[in-house]
Amino acid sequence: MVAAAGLRVVRCGGSPLHGARAVFSADARLLLCTAGDFVKVYSAATEELVRLLRGHSGLVTGVGLNPHNCLQLYSCSLDGSIKLWDFTDGILIKTFTVGYKLLALYALDSCEDSVFVIIPKRGERDTFQLVSVKLTKTAGQDVEAKEFSVVLEGVDASPKCTAFGREGEYVASVKNFHLQVYFFKRKQLNRFSLRATNAKGGNNLFTCVACHPKEDCIATGHADGKIRLWRNFYHNKEYVFSTMHWHHDRVMDLSFSIEGTSLLSGGVEAVLVQWHNGSDCKKDFLPRLGSAIEYISVSSDGTLYCTLHTDNRITIINSNLRFSKSIQGLIRARDVKTGLVVDPRTKALVLNGEAGHLQFYCLQSDKQLYSLDIVQQEYIQQAGLNQTDLVKVAFSAQGKWLATVEEREEEPDLELHLKLWFFDEETQSFKLNTQISMPHDDHITAMCFRDMDELEDDSLILVTAGKDCLFKVWVILEDTDPEAQQSLSWSCDFVGSYHNYQATNCCFSEDGSLLAVSFEETVTVWDSSTWDLKCTFCHPPGKIRDICFGRLTCSKYLIGATDHGFLCCWNLLSCALEWSAHLNVVILQPDPLSEHIAAVSWLSKESSLFVFKPNEPRPICIQRNLCQEKIQCAAFVPRDVPETVGSEKYVWLRRSQLYLLTDAQELMTFSTKSPEERLTVSSKQLAVEESLPVTPFSLLLGKHRHQQSQGDTDLTKVVRNHHEQDSPAVKELLHTPAHVLPSASFLCPIFINSLLISKEKKSAEEVADEVEMESEEAEEDSDEEKDVTEMEQENTKSMDLLGEITCKLSKAEEKELRKVRKMDYSWISAF
Repeated sequence: MVAAAGLRVVRCGGSPLHGARAVFSADARLLLCTAGDFVKVYSAATEELVRLLRGHSGLVTGVGLNPHNCLQLYSCSLDGSIKLWDFTDGILIKTFTVGYKLLALYALDSCEDSVFVIIPKRGERDTFQLVSVKLTKTAGQDVEAKEFSVVLEGVDASPKCTAFGREGEYVASVKNFHLQVYFFKRKQLNRFSLRATNAKGGNNLFTCVACHPKEDCIATGHADGKIRLWRNFYHNKEYVFSTMHWHHDRVMDLSFSIEGTSLLSGGVEAVLVQWHNGSDCKKDFLPRLGSAIEYISVSSDGTLYCTLHTDNRITIINSNLRFSKSIQGLIRARDVKTGLVVDPRTKALVLNGEAGHLQFYCLQSDKQLYSLDIVQQEYIQQAGLNQTDLVKVAFSAQGKWLATVEEREEEPDLELHLKLWFFDEETQSFKLNTQISMPHDDHITAMCFRDMDELEDDSLILVTAGKDCLFKVWVILEDTDPEAQQSLSWSCDFVGSYHNYQATNCCFSEDGSLLAVSFEETVTVWDSSTWDLKCTFCHPPGKIRDICFGRLTCSKYLIGATDHGFLCCWNLLSCALEWSAHLNVVILQPDPLSEHIAAVSWLSKESSLFVFKPNEPRPICIQRNLCQEKIQCAAFVPRDVPETVGSEKYVWLRRSQLYLLTDAQELMTFSTKSPEERLTVSSKQLAVEESLPVTPFSLLLGKHRHQQSQGDTDLTKVVRNHHEQDSPAVKELLHTPAHVLPSASFLCPIFINSLLISKEKKSAEEVADEVEMESEEAEEDSDEEKDVTEMEQENTKSMDLLGEITCKLSKAEEKELRKVRKMDYSWISAF
């Protein structure tokens, strides 16, 4: 995006959880899936987020367990890198830089030092190839992996369109109406094609592929809902296939069980189908999974299945097709008409969720807190049917009251409902208090509460604006009827208009004393205590698209954006235009905790961000080309702890964090930290000192060396240089993860040997010759002197650590040392 020191756009929690196929850990206790720039590790038993693997600077497109170490995970990204993780501890072990955008990743048991990835073909647009990338075993955390070989040309970019066969003997790939199978040992490529349509009008377009784990059988899914099982594909002309059909629309994904006795399929019907023994007659179903199934995964022990859905839901299912757990991320609604609203109580983002529902989404855990059924009607899955839709939502300042607007339009009639919900402390949920049918004669365009402390209910005011050229003020009334079910209800208190223009926007000032309502090209300002019209502002041409008041020291300003590309700032004290700028602003979002206002513009198919204070016409921050998609809505979310920012340019990020939702319903935010700074704590600790091998053990040695007194500095350098230059075997030893090391009895002699330093300018042979020429009496005298020296060192430097003290050896010790040197340590080079 930008330089590491600048402002970075980060895909955060709301990114699709179904971007690539999820994988289970070897013990099926953890589920690992992609989520924007991150890899998320969930508990399959509790649904909780256990780890968040940070480090990629682009969209993560694939994950796969290391087949030779079940505690490690490979991940690939559009940033052109493959990362190896210890996912149980959240530690980044190594980064392999490939240099191409990586679209899918496959790790096989049969390939010890390489993985398969899909990359774009250089020089050709929308053309991709499957390549084998060699992962070098050189020391260091960042290495280049430029050595790769092309396996298949013209493959589909989707990871579900390529699959590897039994024991990695062949790879199958589908694209359009073609299936190609490549056999590695024979280096043979077979191609099979289908006609676009069959005699009955079915669509034969390939949509996905899966390979049987035990037999030579390939399953393919098609756009018309059919599944084909291919056999005898070693021959170009003698192949056969059988057809199974249940899905009424395209087959989204296929996956065989571990033993291959059943085949799982999913599609837009939100039903998981289990086919037994390749038979069209024997199948089981798990229906009502919520939304279309995008990916299907199977645990290595065969006990659990996992389905990833288009609405960002993860469903964990037992192998007997019994529902087990559900992990719900940010629901991808059909249309986010409510915008992004922050719940004052939970700091959750509130927006459209399932049809007729409000979703309360937690940004920290990337999970839905709960869903509130507003419409309270069954949604019918039928295209072209006009159904009640949730269009507006607003919270009072403390989150005590919630206002919603729902509408159903069936020409020429329009149904409108304004609902007021009260938060019940006992049940910890919202309960419907007042329902008002047809509060306006036309669509409601805006709605807002007066932003006050709600010390008393009579201070609460709700304002709605509509296309019927009116804005209405709603207040709470107390019901004196003792038989009434509730003591409080809402009623209309005032109706305002301006020259029969349509009311388009409304907002209150920070202290609640003024109400601004826009009527097409005019902004009107009203006194909220008397509802007198105080002043009007007009800046033609163009209708007012959005308005907001300044806050804190800038509370005397009113900001407005027009649909003709002007951003205007009016001074409420002088009732004059303070300044204006030619900018096509689609979103105007003030920070509730500072004077800053964020303006998002849309021009030439790119979105840009401008952050400014109303009293300063020059923006303090400009971030161009946020994304290639239009931003739908934005919201400032207050931080629990103020952020430390290094530049005055990004001071607006200190107290609140800005979130943006794109047309593709991806949630984005901003960070001034580089991907390396956003690594987990343990990952950062492992990368403290590049000169030392990156393991906790070597880090411990390095830490103690720093704590050593200044007098031992030269000696420490000698020991360190000895490690780096003269003991490559020990370097590999320290670089190896702890859980794959041999027993300590093997390692101790090697490590002790590495700490011993030979005499300067003398080889080991010269030392041995010198020792043999000395007399037995000299040996005894020398041993006595060394014993005294060692005792003195223990008394004077009791805090020194192993490896920090060097002393001469006795004859017997040197003889023993020569025996140790002759031991074969070549086995360790494999690490």
